[in-house]
Amino acid sequence: MARALKTVSAFADGSPFSEAQVRWWIFNEKTNGMSDNGVIVRIGKRVYIDTDAFDRWVDSQQQTRREVAV
Repeated sequence: MARALKTVSAFADGSPFSEAQVRWWIFNEKTNGMSDNGVIVRIGKRVYIDTDAFDRWVDSQQQTRREVAV
């Protein structure tokens, strides 16, 4: 199965999020759940975003917010 990986800058170019916001999320990946969901892929010094895992992570953030509101 091929993974849909993008560099941080390429990912930010095609999304509604700024590159700075994406980098902040990466910096805090251990506390925001990105690392638990496999969003960040590191190969050597390069950092990639798994776009499918990112979509699942965003959905999980929405679910968490709904549970807190109820």
